[in-house]
Amino acid sequence: MPLCGSKNTVIESQQVEYKMAASNGLTNPDWKKANSTYDFNYINIDGAVESMEKYRGHVLIVEPGTEAEIKEFIKKYNVEFDMASKINVNGDNAHPLWKYMKSKQGGLLASFIKWNFTKFIIDKEGRVVKRFGPHEDPLNMEPDLQKLFKK
Repeated sequence: MPLCGSKNTVIESQQVEYKMAASNGLTNPDWKKANSTYDFNYINIDGAVESMEKYRGHVLIVEPGTEAEIKEFIKKYNVEFDMASKINVNGDNAHPLWKYMKSKQGGLLASFIKWNFTKFIIDKEGRVVKRFGPHEDPLNMEPDLQKLFKK
């Protein structure tokens, strides 16, 4: 499902969308488990347009705070993967990708993302397969991902 959102992103969903944040106790373990992203063009944290083709089927990390705060935060974790600019996940200005994912896999609060670290698995046809809550370990996604990778 190709999605065009804000001026900052053009996204084609592939395998995994993974939302994370620095503002709760899950940060350290989840950041260490995090990997790269998927297949789309995006504006990176420095403002340059980049292609994400090399990240097809990987993980996208979305971080709260200003661009400057994000840059400062990721220095603490020696982040080596690319970072995209921020997008909204709730409300009228939510990015179409998030609206789509929430409409297909509502959580405890229906289509609202209450807290960071909400994770979605999306298959290669762009269908939302499963939603994981903010306190679920990202490694719990592995069996579902393995099933998709075998298809």
